[in-house]
Amino acid sequence: MSTTFADLGVSNTVATALAKRGIKSPFPVQQLVIQDVLDGNDVLVQSPTGSGKTLAFGVPLVDLIAADARRPAALVLAPTRELARQIVDELEMIARARALKVEVVYGGVGMEPQIRKAPKAHILVATPGRLEDLIQRRALTLKNIQTLVLDEADRMLDMGFKPAVDRIVAQVPRDRQTLFFSATLEGEAGDLAATYTRDARRHVNAPVVERAAITHRFVQTPSQAAKVDELIDELDSHERGRTLVFVRTKRGCDRLVKKLAQRDVVSVAMHGDKSQSQRQKALARFERGQVTVLIATDVAARGIDVSEITHVINFDAPEDADTYTHRTGRTGRAGATGEAVTFILGDQVHDLRRMAADLRLVQEFDTRKGAELGSPSGGNGGNRGGGNRGGDNRGGGNRNHGGGRNRNQQPRARKAKQGGGGSTGPKRKRRPKQGSRSS
Repeated sequence: MSTTFADLGVSNTVATALAKRGIKSPFPVQQLVIQDVLDGNDVLVQSPTGSGKTLAFGVPLVDLIAADARRPAALVLAPTRELARQIVDELEMIARARALKVEVVYGGVGMEPQIRKAPKAHILVATPGRLEDLIQRRALTLKNIQTLVLDEADRMLDMGFKPAVDRIVAQVPRDRQTLFFSATLEGEAGDLAATYTRDARRHVNAPVVERAAITHRFVQTPSQAAKVDELIDELDSHERGRTLVFVRTKRGCDRLVKKLAQRDVVSVAMHGDKSQSQRQKALARFERGQVTVLIATDVAARGIDVSEITHVINFDAPEDADTYTHRTGRTGRAGATGEAVTFILGDQVHDLRRMAADLRLVQEFDTRKGAELGSPSGGNGGNRGGGNRGGDNRGGGNRNHGGGRNRNQQPRARKAKQGGGGSTGPKRKRRPKQGSRSS
């Protein structure tokens, strides 16, 4: 018999609110964590994006806070605006069931509405920079915080937020309960977890890459420019729905959107240099299916949870196995199938094969398309499978929504060179600069 939320100690009120959303059985990470949180323990949780961790801390949080508690009673720190917004969306319905208010503060939007609403929230979800802005204006105090949640703590470190997080945590009561969620509990993230928690229960939810749900393919290209041709091929699939394309840099995002537009493919970009309004509009168009191709950096896409993503394409290769898992985990969810495609260059083969071995995807990697190309330095920069890319005939059908080309149309000359949408990975990680206060 499967475990229920009631079995974990969740109140009937909250369990009923979850059931109304169609959530009746807890995910593995929720089964691991919820009871410990309800018992008042600090927890350290290693779990990837998309594993259900928001409700792993959100469900017990809603049950633990009284409607008449001094506010804010709980603080959830998140690295990005998108993740903060999605946490609120997840929690609002079950919070209302217990007469609790959830509010969010992040940069890129007006501060005055946040100044009015944040002090009235039972649960406050915030990015570090904007939260510090409110604290420095004396618009908010953290002295009543009972529970502190750090979500995707490793990403906050990557973005340079550690000094801000340290300052915020110093203002939270020492006798708080701390819930620490991260993709890894090793290295700097592990050190941070040890500093912020006391006698914490440690849980690891690190599922192996699912072959049943996700088909993994690797494509070797002779040059960065040739990746655009390969991407067009992938986007022309009749089986394709919403597609998330990852590049390494913000500039690469914008560049790739322009290059796709030149090939009659409509896409939208999401990265840190976009305003909050631009990012919300891009995500909304993607969620509604008005645009089926979203180009994003890892930081901007962190926490994005859009249903029915059929394809994840690593235009720029991921830095490591964890990044690969985070990216590809956005497809093949809730019983659906998905495809993960990774483009690689000849000088990346060694490092990426090692990553594939860590993920138990060696067979998929060794049977990659284009493996016979070898090093790009010896290639012709445009041939694939013996055919010259410059003379490749393609139909001119509209590709805005991933529909296939009409092969009966007259072929259209291909441009001799099409630059890629960003520099390639993987590269050695560098220490980032301190995160922007307008996160």
